[in-house]
Amino acid sequence: MSLARRLIGGFLDIVSHLSAVTERSLFNVCPHQPPPRRPLAYAEHNESEEDAKFRRVFKQLAGEDMEVSPKELMDILNKIISKHAALKTDGFSIESCRSMVAVMDSDSTGKLGFHEFKYLWNNIKKWQGVYLNFDQDGSGVISGEELPGAFTAAGFPLNDQLCQMIVRRYSDESGNLDFDNYIGCLVRLDAMCRAFKTLDKDNNGTIKVNVKEWLQLTMYS
Repeated sequence: MSLARRLIGGFLDIVSHLSAVTERSLFNVCPHQPPPRRPLAYAEHNESEEDAKFRRVFKQLAGEDMEVSPKELMDILNKIISKHAALKTDGFSIESCRSMVAVMDSDSTGKLGFHEFKYLWNNIKKWQGVYLNFDQDGSGVISGEELPGAFTAAGFPLNDQLCQMIVRRYSDESGNLDFDNYIGCLVRLDAMCRAFKTLDKDNNGTIKVNVKEWLQLTMYS
């Protein structure tokens, strides 16, 4: 079996030893930005063996342009989740994949480069472990009652009001989140936190944006 197939097959393996997230403000737990893009020759010369292996897999997934389009992302994710019966999902739609690409697309190419894709890949891998860990009844979905703990374990301790808003936006009529909606929600939440931290120049927990910045932030996501 090729390295690419082995890594894809293990892409959504359960992440063990999930570390507990202490009760802190959302502002303080928002994750860091993905690593900046570097010239290909520099990156390949200075990367670790693990990154070099991942880059070889990425080349097989991304094709000649070395970027992953929304359609390619949809095909990759749906191929993976089709092998995991414990994850209840209707599959990732092209629209949800467009949204994920948009919020991860730091240079506005409409596709994901190596570092952007690797950041997304690692997050989905981590969040899948959280999803299965908090699906305590084995239903294959995250219920509204399980959701606050799942978000905290994923790195986003949200208050009750935000959790209820998310349930209304992403859940089904029973208040449950299936896997694709759960991941789509966390990708967007992660991106919005990173955008906020970038705009919060003086690190005081508030930002000021003009209408152009607001539209750029909200419309391409």
